[in-house]
Amino acid sequence: MPEQRSKPANTGPATSGTVLGLDYGERRIGVAVGNGLTGTSAPLETLPARNGIPEWARLDTLVREWQPQLLVVGLPETDDGTEHPLARRIQAFSDRLRARYGLKVRPVDEQFTSAAAESHLKDWRREGRRGRIRKEDIDAVAAAVLLEHWLSQETSHD
Repeated sequence: MPEQRSKPANTGPATSGTVLGLDYGERRIGVAVGNGLTGTSAPLETLPARNGIPEWARLDTLVREWQPQLLVVGLPETDDGTEHPLARRIQAFSDRLRARYGLKVRPVDEQFTSAAAESHLKDWRREGRRGRIRKEDIDAVAAAVLLEHWLSQETSHD
């Protein structure tokens, strides 16, 4: 489960430093920060998007603030192996990120992250946190879930 937000150090090889995760959507893009050394992540925020284009100024600020070594973008895979309807848009978004920030961009399967994020948020509510669960909350937590998934895959291959 994503931990509380704290600013990690940016040291070591790509998977031991800071990583930003992005859960792409045409209306919202969830953003999370992770640390490759600890394998943990935390939701940051959800950026409004218009046709999959985020508020670039806000994303620029997050990249400057966290100074990630790489970006991880959720790319849903289908059970039957066919291309997901958003796959080309996500690839174009990843290409724009790579060009804009000069960072490596890694895809990670995010097929079930929104459902896992919603489950985490419902658990948090049962633990006493107040307020209703908003779609924006789900997107940011989904970004943290997909980022932790990617981090766990990376550390298992070391």
